Amino acid sequence: MSRFEGKIAIVTGAAGGVGEAAATRLAAEGASVYMVDVQRDLGMTVAQRIGAEFRHHDITDEAGWASLVEEVIAKHGRLDVLVNNAAILVHQDVEHIELADWNRVMNVNVTGTMLGCVAALRRMKANPGGPSGSIVNVSSVAGFIAAPGSAAYTASKGAVRSFTKAVAVHCARTYHAIRCNSVHPGAVDTPIHAARLAAAVDVAAAKADMASFQPMGRMATSEEVAAGILFLASDDAAFITGTELVVDGGWLAAGGNYTPVRAG
Repeated sequence: MSRFEGKIAIVTGAAGGVGEAAATRLAAEGASVYMVDVQRDLGMTVAQRIGAEFRHHDITDEAGWASLVEEVIAKHGRLDVLVNNAAILVHQDVEHIELADWNRVMNVNVTGTMLGCVAALRRMKANPGGPSGSIVNVSSVAGFIAAPGSAAYTASKGAVRSFTKAVAVHCARTYHAIRCNSVHPGAVDTPIHAARLAAAVDVAAAKADMASFQPMGRMATSEEVAAGILFLASDDAAFITGTELVVDGGWLAAGGNYTPVRAG
């Protein structure tokens, strides 16, 4: 039997990159998947391809979260997995950050993650058979080390890392079988880096710079990060909560040095 046979899952930021890969893997392993994204056309295309449901949803909308989760419960009677993956990245150092950009990054990356956790927890604690479920929050190596050219993003991913632990300990003490963990990718070859790479004088050299941060000598694929997400979401990780799974090709182990990508 597949690890997620009969499980019900929600994945945010699922129209591309790591979210798409996680949704694809969950569906392939038997889960009924609800893909969430603000990219309607792309999300619907992916959902049709993998046999998932797509819902256009802004993760900063509290009422939208309540409506989404209630729809899932009305149809399936339970919620087993939430992957909080949606995030945005703004490249501004601390001297040049605009307040509007800071607030936008925090609202999506931190508040959006919090709202997802709250909405999911309220239903997971009422699952048939007793409280159960797994929440996986996608943070970043930037939750451990500074990415000086992306000050707001760094702060937001550190917040996700700490918030995950607060959720995990509360759930472990109160409900025992509801878990919450964070995944921390290094440089991943996804569309989130497209604008920065496009601005580089030499795109190939810029990608090589990003690959060089990681001792394994390359960027991760979305599928490799998704594999870590699925492990934490599955019953294989039944006694793991409040921890960080780092998927960075050895970046942090090597000291976590950061060198900005060459750009024009």
